[in-house]
Amino acid sequence: MQNECQIVEQHAQTTLVVRTRTAVGNLPQVLGEAFHGILNYLGETDGKCIGAPFVAYYNMDMDDLDIEIGFPISKKLPGKGEVQSSEIPAGKQATCLYVGPYNQIESAYGVLMKYIQEKGLTPTGVAYEFYLNDPGETSESELQTKIAFPLK
Repeated sequence: MQNECQIVEQHAQTTLVVRTRTAVGNLPQVLGEAFHGILNYLGETDGKCIGAPFVAYYNMDMDDLDIEIGFPISKKLPGKGEVQSSEIPAGKQATCLYVGPYNQIESAYGVLMKYIQEKGLTPTGVAYEFYLNDPGETSESELQTKIAFPLK
């Protein structure tokens, strides 16, 4: 169900990421290049993707986003160049499933923030978006994005 919020317990998850800064208008190109670079590196190793690609947003400055672009992987790898080993930390998260175009996701953030406030919880300040289907194969109206806010 769209915009259904819940609290979940996240286990620590090893990831491969590219950390960068960009303006929101450049996101499609930046994400594509980073995902491609990570997958190329994974192809050189014996590691495997074990989950949906994601972006961690460390701020919400649309002119200068501080982001970590990555994939959950099966085991820790050393990284290479701009592709580095990282981790989605363990702990409680508030999550919400958004269905629709990426450029209209803001409403789901509002729903999730209201849910967190109503529960008396405090987010850490990082927001994750997990892309559950492929925009190259899925119509915009059916794109599924899980938003997750780690909680203090």
